[in-house]
Amino acid sequence: MGKINKENLKIVLITGGTQGIGHGIATEFLKAGYFAIICARREPLPTLFPGFEGHWKYYKCDISSTESRNLLLQNIKSGFDRIDVLVNNAGIAPSERKDLLEASEQSFEHVMKINLQGPYFLTQAMANWMIEIQNQHSIDNYQPSIISISSISAFTSSTSRGEYCVSKAGLSMMTKLYADRLAEYRIPVFEIQPGIIATPMTEGVKQKYDELIKNGLLPIKRWGNPGDIGIASVALAEGKIPYSTGQVLNLDGGFHIRRL
Repeated sequence: MGKINKENLKIVLITGGTQGIGHGIATEFLKAGYFAIICARREPLPTLFPGFEGHWKYYKCDISSTESRNLLLQNIKSGFDRIDVLVNNAGIAPSERKDLLEASEQSFEHVMKINLQGPYFLTQAMANWMIEIQNQHSIDNYQPSIISISSISAFTSSTSRGEYCVSKAGLSMMTKLYADRLAEYRIPVFEIQPGIIATPMTEGVKQKYDELIKNGLLPIKRWGNPGDIGIASVALAEGKIPYSTGQVLNLDGGFHIRRL
């Protein structure tokens, strides 16, 4: 099978795109006319994106594995001649919440490899490919971008899942570093910090946050949803915020606002 004909068709790669925020992001890119490449550790249902059959492709990938990331890049390059947007979305919470004074080194390493080390080196690989495409001058009006999905945990202490907070804070610095380094190539790099989003990951704390939101935790008194993150991701990729890189977009219902 030859490469997909991508005349004027932009390609987005979304890690962790089979559920939750990643699924919401992929859905919005598909609505915007992109071809979506989804990678995750779990196999998706064939009906993952109803109505968009033939407009997305799945690759199994463990983002924490160098070998798996390299195979992902190889597979994408063999099937596609461009990549326009990378969305670093894949991430995990600790398998067990433990107090900071009791948490294990094994848990720290596991979370860090998936949430920070994997995205760090996937971004490196994809950025180099984007630069290569630019140098070839083979695509008209080629304007790639990179978006990383972090969390309000990048700046909010949660001492029962310290490794998660540290990984997301690291992702924030990663955004700044790549934004700085890639600016000369006109590749903007952005960070989205979601707040309390209704996903399978937050199902276990729904009652807790229902009450907190009701009692005024957020200025915008509702849960966020994956589509909120997807709409913002498309806007960033489409250049709706020009003359900007390294920007952090708070999608948290106003949680980040200091209030009296």
